[in-house]
Amino acid sequence: MTVSKRNIDLLHDPTLNKSTAYTEAERQALGLVGLVPDVTESEDLQLQRVMLQLSHKTTDLERYIYLVNLLDHDETLFYRTIMSDPTRFLPIVYDPTIGEACLKFGHIFRRPRGMYLSITRRGHVKEILQNWPVKDIRFICVTDGGRILGLGDLGANGMGIPIGKLQLYTAAAGVPPQGLLPLYLDAGTNNEQYLHDPLYLGLRQTRPTTEDLFSFVDEFVEAVQEVFPLCCIHFEDWTGVDAVHLLERYRNRVSCYNDDIQGTAAIAVAGLVNAMKVTKSQLHDQRILFLGAGSAGIGIADLIASTMVQEGLTLEEARSRISLFDVNGLLESTRTDLVDFQQVYAHPHPPSKNFVEVIKSLKPTAIIGVSTIGKAFTQEVVATMAQINERPIIFALSNPTDHAECTAEQAYQRSQGQALYAAGVQFPPVQYEGKTFLPGQANNFYIFPAVGMAIYATQAQRVTDEMFIEAARSVADSVTTEQLNQGLLYPLQANILETEIKTAVRVAKLIFDRHLARVEQPDDLEAFIRSHVYEPKYQTLV
Repeated sequence: MTVSKRNIDLLHDPTLNKSTAYTEAERQALGLVGLVPDVTESEDLQLQRVMLQLSHKTTDLERYIYLVNLLDHDETLFYRTIMSDPTRFLPIVYDPTIGEACLKFGHIFRRPRGMYLSITRRGHVKEILQNWPVKDIRFICVTDGGRILGLGDLGANGMGIPIGKLQLYTAAAGVPPQGLLPLYLDAGTNNEQYLHDPLYLGLRQTRPTTEDLFSFVDEFVEAVQEVFPLCCIHFEDWTGVDAVHLLERYRNRVSCYNDDIQGTAAIAVAGLVNAMKVTKSQLHDQRILFLGAGSAGIGIADLIASTMVQEGLTLEEARSRISLFDVNGLLESTRTDLVDFQQVYAHPHPPSKNFVEVIKSLKPTAIIGVSTIGKAFTQEVVATMAQINERPIIFALSNPTDHAECTAEQAYQRSQGQALYAAGVQFPPVQYEGKTFLPGQANNFYIFPAVGMAIYATQAQRVTDEMFIEAARSVADSVTTEQLNQGLLYPLQANILETEIKTAVRVAKLIFDRHLARVEQPDDLEAFIRSHVYEPKYQTLV
């Protein structure tokens, strides 16, 4: 590889910087003699130093800040660190630590990463996007900070989410980082605390009308098509109604998806597919009850319904087996406060605001929590599910940790060890009556990076729900029978790269089968996917 940068300019470029790993030839040729220590260290030795420095940090937030700083200086070493031990580092660079990092984003800010696009720049979006130095952008992860995790409207502080999400594309599925662009679309915030925080990094104005916001997003989406024609837009952490309507607005026009809707849905479907293996039943025979009816709940419900349709039900039959419960009670046909995408799940039923009574009435085989209300799955809720079902399915998907509807320990104890449990965050193994249960983490990072790799390699023109269903089935298939017997519904994180490469192969096959690819189909699809996988290794610069 021949590089144009030399001296300090080279050391300041994190995509090229090798820190202490430059060879003597590189130091001589690139004007680095005297600017770096006069040694040539291996990547393994560099990693050893990183681990030593991390061991002196006392909190995960401190480790997060250290790793972000490492990324700002040496991208290769950052990814080598993360990919060396995914089980340890994914919870630090993403959930649950990312929640705390977002709450304090303006206070721990060191240097810009990604792009900040303000609504005050209306009419100039195309020119602004052209300021980005990389011209072949394949994914933009964009948020308006309207609904960050279960934390609500964080405005500009939500920029930590697209940064972290795109790191997972690379760390979990090997998507090359150079083609990834995190972007905060700044339309203001309604969070009074941040509006009065002198260190807040966003516009100090309240959010616009939906019509005004959507008009600006239209300009953004259109500009992306011109500036980055192979780019897929990943919508992330928008407010629920906006999330659903923006996805419907663009999904059939451009390459885009919403991870909170489709990714969350797919990982839930993967868990249900494996729960069916344990109970020896079929998904289309289940009755599903949600606690929470926002964009995540509706997205999961829609994808479950689509999966049931694949198994032979009509869409109407599938929807009839799915019910939702929100802050105002059960979604039922007399409710007048429902938005359009909720109404298809408002079935005839007496009004009720008592979740336990609804469980007794509907007799669901599974309850799925997407409420962001911590401890909502009480002793009575879980015990009632256990009375109705021999193996009750309990998914507490809200995050961060203190927003989970119940912990793994609570689920197993309250069901006498019979629950098939998963959470949106990772809980430790649980000992109950001499048996060790391994609670799975129903985290989107099993899904969206793999779908992303398939899109990246095939240059897919559109992103469909069918791709997410295929990804869900592939993730489910990677869990062994022995792991299922221990209660584990999702793969171990330690081998996440191999899991996602195999999932990307299956999704890519679907993309080719549906004639959505913009490249020719190869003879060996797995070799094709692997040829695109990023490896965190320094390049030879001379």
